[in-house]
Amino acid sequence: MVITPKIRSNICINAHPVGCAKEVEREIAYVQAQKAKRGVLAAAEGGKGPKTVLVLGCSTGYGLASRITAAFEYGADTIGVSFEKEATETKGGTPGWYNNAAFDRAAKAAGLKSVTLNGDAYSNEMRASVIEEIKKMGGKIDLLIYSLASPVRNDPDKIDPETGAHVMYRSVIKPIGKTYGGKCLDIINEKLTEMSADPANDAEIETTVKVMGGEDWQLWIDALQKAGVLADGFCTLAYSYIGPELSHPIYRDGTIGQAKKHLEKTALNLNEQLKKSVNGSAYVSENKGLVTRSSAVIPIISLYLAVLFKIMKKMGIHEGCIEQMERLFSERLYINGGALGDVPVDAEHRIRIDDWELRDDVQAQAQKAMAAVNDDNVREYCDLEGYKHDFLVTNGFDVEGVDYNKDVADMRSID
Repeated sequence: MVITPKIRSNICINAHPVGCAKEVEREIAYVQAQKAKRGVLAAAEGGKGPKTVLVLGCSTGYGLASRITAAFEYGADTIGVSFEKEATETKGGTPGWYNNAAFDRAAKAAGLKSVTLNGDAYSNEMRASVIEEIKKMGGKIDLLIYSLASPVRNDPDKIDPETGAHVMYRSVIKPIGKTYGGKCLDIINEKLTEMSADPANDAEIETTVKVMGGEDWQLWIDALQKAGVLADGFCTLAYSYIGPELSHPIYRDGTIGQAKKHLEKTALNLNEQLKKSVNGSAYVSENKGLVTRSSAVIPIISLYLAVLFKIMKKMGIHEGCIEQMERLFSERLYINGGALGDVPVDAEHRIRIDDWELRDDVQAQAQKAMAAVNDDNVREYCDLEGYKHDFLVTNGFDVEGVDYNKDVADMRSID
């Protein structure tokens, strides 16, 4: 069959196998070029970067980019965990399933150890499986990337007495205290729309923190530490977003923001715990805003990102997932290709790789553009092509070098 993007309510619900694989290959090529440019030495070449890395949420976005950087710039063996729908001969899988397949194929070709586990990363069973794989791989990990982004989480230790199933928590993206709304970008029709979100109740705030906060991250570190699989000097990182002031009511000061603040508090606790036990460290990295499945349906965010991309590209400082994560590794974690040392952080112990997005000159231009943009001048102020490309490429569409008119006979194939 010929596969074309199926878009419903600003969300793409299918994926192109070859497109996903080609995009993974592009990201790999980028970090390999950066490795040569920066003179980074892999551990096998005498370098002091990560040797064995665990990535929770490895299949898309920042998690995938982190795994690619660790493997193909720093030569690390990797274990990845994600929850994806597997493809069959006639039915497509999720983008992440194809991304994982492409990563594993490339890692094998490069002589790197790679294990990808498909299942519930929040479960104790998955923790046990990961620990088993770490022991098979060499016994210790020196970096854990926590990049899980799921709307739901099953509590591994609580059972609903009525159903006999694990208690499920569900996250929401809502403001707190009052309704929040504003202009959004309908990228398909290239028009502005109005969108609003009603305030969350206490239960919704609590469950969002349960899903997106630091509780599960803490459980992972406790389990790995108890199993004795953390190397001396072990580091762990979780990802977050602060964003511009105009989005704070729906994000930083909303339900997701409460969860992220819990994540940051967890990082401080983990940092002390790991410092004492394995001379280790823990951080939250505040990253740049990018097009994701959720950003398309959050009031104001889609329009802001399209405006931001235009400004940052004009200034020559725009980054996608792979560029951002490569810079995080090389200019924050493993500076000049050396060992993990004095990681630069802000006053709240956070790594700020969102520094270019939140520059005063960038934000001043963004505020002016957001106030001026309308249906008549949307192309003047917004990077419509760039936003649309990023929107499509996450599902394997609009990728250079792919013949989208070619019949795909087997939905499992990434060739």
